[in-house]
This record gives sequence, structure tokens and C-alpha cells, in this order.
Amino acid sequence: MSTPGGSAEAVENLLPLALSRPHDAIASARTVLASDPLAIEASFAHQAWGISLRQLGDIPAAVRELRTALRLAEQSGRSEREADVLATLGATLGRAGRSREGLARLDRAVELSRGALTGRVLLRRADVLLVLGRHREALDDLRLAIERLRRSGDQVWEARSRNYRGFIQLALGGTKRADADFAVAEKLYAATGQEFEYAEARQNRGLVAYSRGDLPSALRYLDEAGRRFAAVGVVWPDLAIDRCGVLLAAGLSAEALAEMDQAIARMEAEGGTATKRGELWFAAATAALAAGDPQAAQDRADRARRLFSAQRREWWSVRSSMVQLEARYQAGERGAPLLRRVIATARRLDALGASEASAAHLLAGRLALADGRSRTADRELELAGQHSKDTPPMARSAAWLGKALRAEARGDVRGMLSACGRGLDALDEHRLTMGATELRALATGQGAELAELALRDALRRDDPRRLLVWGERWRATALGVPPVRPSDDEQLGADLAALRDVVRRSDASPDPSLEKERRRLEKAVRDRALRAQGGALGGVTSRFDVDALVDGLGETVLVELVEVDGVLHAVLVRDGRITRHEVGPLAAAAVEVERSRFRLRWLAHARGARGREYRGPSLEVLGQRLGDAILGSVQELLGDRAVVMVPPGRLQALPWGLVPALAERPVNVVPSAATWLRARRLRPPADRRVVLVLGPGLSAGRAEVMRLAEKYPDATVLADGDATAEKVLRELDGAWIAHIAAHGTFRADSPLFSSLRLDDGPLTVYDFERLRRAPYRMVLSSCDSGLAKPVGADELLGLSSSLIPLGAAGILASVVPVNDPATAPLMLALHDNLRAGQSLATAFAGARTEARGDPVTIAAARSFVALGA
Repeated sequence: MSTPGGSAEAVENLLPLALSRPHDAIASARTVLASDPLAIEASFAHQAWGISLRQLGDIPAAVRELRTALRLAEQSGRSEREADVLATLGATLGRAGRSREGLARLDRAVELSRGALTGRVLLRRADVLLVLGRHREALDDLRLAIERLRRSGDQVWEARSRNYRGFIQLALGGTKRADADFAVAEKLYAATGQEFEYAEARQNRGLVAYSRGDLPSALRYLDEAGRRFAAVGVVWPDLAIDRCGVLLAAGLSAEALAEMDQAIARMEAEGGTATKRGELWFAAATAALAAGDPQAAQDRADRARRLFSAQRREWWSVRSSMVQLEARYQAGERGAPLLRRVIATARRLDALGASEASAAHLLAGRLALADGRSRTADRELELAGQHSKDTPPMARSAAWLGKALRAEARGDVRGMLSACGRGLDALDEHRLTMGATELRALATGQGAELAELALRDALRRDDPRRLLVWGERWRATALGVPPVRPSDDEQLGADLAALRDVVRRSDASPDPSLEKERRRLEKAVRDRALRAQGGALGGVTSRFDVDALVDGLGETVLVELVEVDGVLHAVLVRDGRITRHEVGPLAAAAVEVERSRFRLRWLAHARGARGREYRGPSLEVLGQRLGDAILGSVQELLGDRAVVMVPPGRLQALPWGLVPALAERPVNVVPSAATWLRARRLRPPADRRVVLVLGPGLSAGRAEVMRLAEKYPDATVLADGDATAEKVLRELDGAWIAHIAAHGTFRADSPLFSSLRLDDGPLTVYDFERLRRAPYRMVLSSCDSGLAKPVGADELLGLSSSLIPLGAAGILASVVPVNDPATAPLMLALHDNLRAGQSLATAFAGARTEARGDPVTIAAARSFVALGA
């Protein structure tokens, strides 16, 4: 039937358009209303306008439009029209925090509806029930809705019902059922052209991946959803909330907190639903807690809790209360009052089926142990340790921690160690789902407490072998597996090339627009790397073999430094015997490391003013203090043997050659004994290619590289414009010896953007990770190239550490800035020794001992370390 406003079918099509392209729907609704339509058509137009405004976050205006739509529907005399608008209004009121009024409208809509329309109304009532945390009632409504909608052939509304049901199944832990519903919804949305809702389904598939512990897939889904939301002009707060959860699971708490701060600022400026405002504050509170800011976490959780309480959303309100309690614990509060509150909250979380219940029982168990309430602790830790076989790896690990603490409290050492091992196995599984080195390294931090429980037990038993085994169990494991290149590797290469160009141009002529582009490209590179899927999904890492280590050492001595409760212990492996020696406070050792590094930096920067006065201890005195602080009595047990040093991450930037007991012997420095074993088993390539690289701006480096070219007549020399990233990477791949003389930059803020300066810009860690195989031996005669940032449990992220899992057997790098002219003679002597057939550590020890007399030359020689084997 033709009408003044156009065909009835065209007006009805405004409703799906409102959810797919809200801006277009508002424009079309205005056109319809400008043509003096009938009441029923005007009702459709105002309803579509209201839905569009709701999608865009303007809830007050949406409610006004929907009330107008309801009045017009009542005027039309059609009960099905009235029921549909009532349902939309009820759902919108529910989302605005006015749940009682919203449910009343929805109950009336159910009474007025028939057939497929009943299915649509039930879906919207389920939406409000979901907001309130009444999951079981919502599932009942959705089951009936899907049956009616499927029978009627209403694909769009069946997809919506499945999408909602999937979300609830996910909240209740049913990841398989949830993913099945989301997959069907996704296909139906695609078939019916629902662009916005298709993006929402992709977002929900990301939630399933996150719940299963597959963080790279979760990030890929959420990134795609973000692009699709942006394409239809919608800023969707749920996406920020979901990204926050994934980033926190990945250990990226600072990024999660920044994400939530931006989302809250955007909502405060542009408006949004009261229900979503509370959820944003809740997510921000969890991010602040993970970032170690308990006061901010308490404040944000309190804002969220008050909003949820006003909206009668118990499920959310109790979860917010739990964040407040965790923040109080993190701030140092203990005692019976807090324990009682946590136990009561844990019971309420149990009753609501919230996933946070296990963490609440774990916190209650800790508090009870601290308060000497053994029976309460036993009961709470037993509840914390419960999990099903389908529980994601990180949640399983947390449950095993509960079991370990319970076993320790009971004096069940075997049970405690078994639980520690099982918990670390679960985190191994979680870590190996990720291809990015950064995520693997950060993931190890989750297992620190499990490893510490076992280390304390080894100390109590005075069992050095166990101390070594457990020290290795969760140390530098991220370096045990090569990084996985993202599937879109060509795009990664293009972004890295663009980044080099931007940095090179910015260095030549600083420009704010270039700095903005640099930040954009760095984010693109990092995001793409984080999305890389692990190559050993569901696998486990190989176990550390003490006997293999003892056999492999031969005459070499290994010293592994293990920190337990702030105290440094040295585990000495020599001639098949393993002994433990207490060294002293780790903090004292860290102070001596910084004093030594300061003195070496001062000498490197003295340059021509070598006689400049320095008030402070000599290098010899500093070296002796350093040795006493990091090795103690172990220095006297080394004999004249070669040494393998395994320091904790906090001591990785240590100038080992400065210690008198180590100054004249070969010293290999490795992040773990297992790393040394792997490096030792590597075989040199059959093709003895030598690659020499000279970066720009190194006058002394030119003489160094040209002299080396004389020693290696067949070497590939890249300099004077030829030292570009692609050429250098191509030649480095699988080389026997590579020597790079180039300025180095260590980025403490983002270690994987640490770089070497080449002719076309910086060569970053991300570039090195594109190598199929790192050079067998690599010499980096540049500033700070040996630095790395400690992250996770005891992991390192930096330029030199990135080469270890890629097959580099030995790397020579500096841990402080060096004086370039003073370095050149050291490098020439090093290569003379290498050409004579010596190992890298032996060759470096010989070159180091030849550096005498001049303090600046001595300082340069003491500033390098030989990494690997």
C-alpha cells in the first residue's frame, strides 16, 4: 500500500538499518518524518531514530524518541506495533540503569506479542536480565526466542538471540557452546548485511579466544571488530572493556590502564549509558589493580559499585566490591575484619557463578594464613584449588597455586612441589600459545610465586641441586623457543621499512608530524607482532637436565645466582659437584653494579679530557666490591677454570670483566643454564661467511672495519650507503661471524625497539626476529648493545637477548656506552684470537687482558660481555 511516507516495507527496513548503520538510519528517519507519514509509519521512524541514538551513546535522546514512537504506536491501534516499541523502550531503559521500569515495559510487551514478535520481545527482556546478572532467567527467555524466530525464518533476530545466548554461556564458562552460538550468529549477520552486529559477533569470538587463553587470536578478533565498528562510525565501549581484559591477561597492565582511561574520557565527553559507564569504571579498576596502583583501583571500583548498586546489578556490584578488597590487600591491609569481608564476598560470588570466586577464595586463604587461622585457610584454599579440565591455562595455574599453598600449610612438601610443577606446566601451555617474544616473557611473571614456593623449600632442605632445578624451571623460558613471525610478514616488513625512513628523516630534521607518524608505526609493528600465534599450541617445553649440564661443563665451572626473598645465593657446579653459597642482599649487589657502570660511563665520555679529575674509588676497588657483592666466597672456589655465569635479570647489565676474580679468564654470561646448554650444542655453519657492517657517524669504526676487512679478505663489507636493513639482514642470515660497528640505542620504554643505526635508519629487535637463523658468532661493537630489560619472572628483552633463540652461539656486546677509539684495538685483538680458532669467550678474555695502562682503554675492555657459549 502506497502512503505519504513511502512503502510500509521501506519504513520497516529502518529498524535493521539503525543497528547496522545508525547515521544512515537517522537521515532516513528524518526524510520519512518530513513527508507527513501515517501514525504507524512515524512510529517506525521514531523507533529507528531512538535505536540509532542508543547505538551512538545518546540515551536520554533515545528514550525521548522511543516514548514518541510508543505514543504513535498506541494511536495506530496495532498491538504488535505497540509491543515492539514497548520492548525497545524497555531494553533501552534497562541499559540506562532503570531496570525496574524497563522490565515492566518488557513484561507488558510479552503479553501483547504473538509468534515471531514474542521471540523479539523475549530477546530484549533477556538483554535487561543479562545486565542485571540474572543469567539463568535470560537463558530461559533466549531458548524460547530462538525456537520461535527459527520457525518463522527471522534470520536477523535469530542471530541476535544467538549472540546474546553465546555471551551468557561465556559468562557461565561454557566456551564451546558460546562459540557455536557466535559462529551461527556471525553467518546470519553476514547473510543479512548487518555490518554493526557482524562486528559485534567478531568481538565476541575474540572473547571466546580470550576465555580459552588464546590471546593472539583474541587480539586479532578485537582488532578486526574495531576496524569494522569504525567503518560504520560507531565508538563501542564494550570493545575497550574486552581489550582491557585481554591486555591484562597478556601482562600489559599499563596499556590496559591507558585504554580504559581513554574510553572513560571519551564517554564523559560524549555521553553514554549508565550501565556502560559502570562497566568502564569496573574495568579501569581491575587495570589499576594489575598496574600496582591500589588507591586508584579502590577509587574506581567504588565508583563502579555505587553505579551498579543504584542500578540493582548485584552480579556487577559484588565483583566491584571484590576489586576493592583486593586493592586493600595490595595496599598492605591484613587482619580479621578484612578476612571476614573477603570470605563473605567469596560466598556471594560463588552463589552468582562469577569467575572471580576462585581468586576471592585464594585471597581469603592468604589472609587466613597470615592471621594464623589454619582451619579457615585450609577450607578457603581447597575452594581456590578447584577447577575443571576445561578451565583455561591461567585459571588452572591459579588453582594449582591454591593447592600448593594448602599443601605447604599442611606440611605436605611432596604435594606442594607437585602443585607448583603442575601450575608451571599450565603456564607453559599458556605461554606457548603466543608467538610474540614480549608476551611469552611477560607471561612468566604469573608463575613467580609457584617457583618461589619451591625455591624456599630447596633452601630449607639446603639442597643445592633442587635449588638449581627450580631456579631453572621458570628462568629465561621465553628465550627457549624462537619467536613466530606473524602470518602477514610482508606488511610487518613494510611497516618496519617505513619506520626506518621516518626515524632517519626525523633525526635529520625534527618535526612533530614525523614524531606522530613514528609512534603510529611503532604501534602498528608491535600490534602485529603481538597477534602472532604460537608455533607449539598446547605443547610443553623440554625439562632442564642437570646431568646433561654436568656432563657438558667438563672442566668449566658454572655459577648460577638465585634470588630468594631478596637474598642472593650462588649455586656452584664444578667437577660434578653442586654446592650452594649464600652471597648477600640482592639490593646491595644492585648498588655495586650501578656504581661500577657509572664509573665506566664516566671514563667512556671523558674522551680527550682523559686527565679530568674523578673523585671516587678506582676501577680496581670498584671491581673488588662488585665481586664481593655478587659472588662472595665463590670467588675463591673458581680456580683457574673458564666460567659460565647465570645472573638474575636484575643483574644482567653487569660488567663481569671488572671483577678481579674473572678479569683474566673466559666468562660466558647466559640468562639460564638451559640457554648455555642449547647454545653449546649449536654447530657452526658449513659456509664460513664473515660479514662486516659499518653504520653511519662512526669515525673510529671505519678504521676498525677496514682493518678487519684486511684480516678477512673474503668478507662481505657493508658500508657507505650499502649498510641498509634489508642488505644487512640478508647477509647476516646464517653467517659464521658477523661484526657490526654501529651506534646502538637501548629503549627501556619498549625494549624490542632497541636498535642499531644503519644507513637507512634503525635496525630493531623486530627486524632481527625476521632472521631464519642468527649469525653463529656476532660482535656488536656499539654502545649499550648488551642491555636488556628484565620482565616477567626472570626474562630479558633487548637487542642481544633476541639473538639467542634465533641460533646465535655467542654474542659480544657492551653493557655501558663505550669510547669508540678505545674499542678499536680490542676488536682487532679479539678477531686475531677468533681466527686462531679460539671460542668467543676465550678470544675476548685474551683481548681484554691486552688492554693495559690507559684507564679509558681498560674501561672499554671491561664494558663488554660474552653472551652464550
